[in-house]
Amino acid sequence: MKIQIHSTAATLGQSAGQEAALLIKSAINEKGFANIILATGTSQFDTLQRLQQEPGIDWSMVTMFHLDEYIGLPISHKASFRKYLKERFIDRVPSLISYYLIDAETNPLATCVHLGELIKQHPIDVALVGIGENGHLAFNDPPADFDTEEPYLIVDLDEECRKQQWGEGWFDTLDAVPKQAISMSIQQILKSTHIICSVPDERKAIAVKNCLENEVSNLFPASILQTHSNCSIHLDESSALLLKK
Repeated sequence: MKIQIHSTAATLGQSAGQEAALLIKSAINEKGFANIILATGTSQFDTLQRLQQEPGIDWSMVTMFHLDEYIGLPISHKASFRKYLKERFIDRVPSLISYYLIDAETNPLATCVHLGELIKQHPIDVALVGIGENGHLAFNDPPADFDTEEPYLIVDLDEECRKQQWGEGWFDTLDAVPKQAISMSIQQILKSTHIICSVPDERKAIAVKNCLENEVSNLFPASILQTHSNCSIHLDESSALLLKK
């Protein structure tokens, strides 16, 4: 695990986006294609913006998966992660080979099975992720399931997670935040050849400290990133505020 601390969220995003671009281009050069995972949320704004601006990526050779989606939330809702990725990424880059968004509106269990079979056929080269205020990785809230090999899970969202989504302005009230979601599993994320984790903002500082300085524990789900040999953690000065070193 490699930790980089940047002066601002914007420079964090530029660095993470550039690193992702280099790795995607390298995978395409080596294999003729690349499979990627994209995260959503406010932590990814600058990273995704920089990634789509980087020159030299043949997006027609890229297949995209994403991490999580609320159960029962229509794609028209401002908090929909499908809407987020369509507007902030998919519609802004040339056509991908394919992209697999999580439709959790109708039959979540069938969606988990379907996407699980697809991602098994597309080993991931580069995964972009973040860390939640409660230390979650994707929507794997504590205590996270570190053992399941199922690629996608139906998960319960804890109150701290739901408060974060409300506090970021995605929902008008806390009660409006769904209580369940489909999430990519911890083990599936760890199968990625490279992981790039972007974590800006002081409100993430406690989670960053807990996940990077404590022993690996499912009570701090993103602490599992310590075990990955090709993981880059990008912080800004605010999110790194509580780190001892």
